[in-house]
Amino acid sequence: MGRLDGKVAIITGGNSGVGAATAVKFAAEGAKVVITARRVAPLEEVAAKIREAGGEVLAIASDISKADDAKKVVADTLAAFGKIDILINNAGVLDSGLKAIDSFTDDDMNKVIDINTKGTMCMLREVTAEMAKTGYGAIVNVASVAGVMGCGGAAYVASKAAVIGITRHTALRFAGTNVRCNAICPGTIVTPMVAGMNPANMDMNIFGQMMKHNDLKVQPCMPDDVANMLLFFASDESRAITGQTIVTDFGSTL
Repeated sequence: MGRLDGKVAIITGGNSGVGAATAVKFAAEGAKVVITARRVAPLEEVAAKIREAGGEVLAIASDISKADDAKKVVADTLAAFGKIDILINNAGVLDSGLKAIDSFTDDDMNKVIDINTKGTMCMLREVTAEMAKTGYGAIVNVASVAGVMGCGGAAYVASKAAVIGITRHTALRFAGTNVRCNAICPGTIVTPMVAGMNPANMDMNIFGQMMKHNDLKVQPCMPDDVANMLLFFASDESRAITGQTIVTDFGSTL
């Protein structure tokens, strides 16, 4: 307990799954937590859970793929808490049906890249500007094993590979300033987003290939497994680590 005492943390996609688990865990570790997402009702449910446990939280409805929304999240955080110490770029969406490079749709590509890549970059632009002023910051981008291994729909793979690249770019840009940036790449996570996938819409060309390269006997990640990794990279315990990408999938893709 107390690993994040006095810290202010923004968590995007904080209304369910990994984001919700991370928000609850960070608040329990002493952070003042800002959670943001598009859907207001579940966002408020997470905020209520944190408050009931004695934590401090600010819930902000936003679409971080819009530059103005990203600016508002940062402005509202500063107005409420005066600083930003931690950014967890967790907001993300899947494409519909794991469509491969020869079958992806423009609509899927635009939606996935807007949120997963553009949204991450918009938040990085706004938050790093503030962290540079204070000379402190821990940023963790939630990418995916798909961005490392290519196992997923083409649009999703592209979006998460871009997140890995922008992680290294951000770390390089701020190396030596005490502002650091890392990425974790979970494998399959048991979350509502994954549970909502419709098998009837799957592109079996890529799905079958993925099954050949995954050990199906290995357990999937749970939201708390990912939240624990995020806690380590957000805390000062990992202060010497920047520009790194860590796969967290219990070894299923080895």
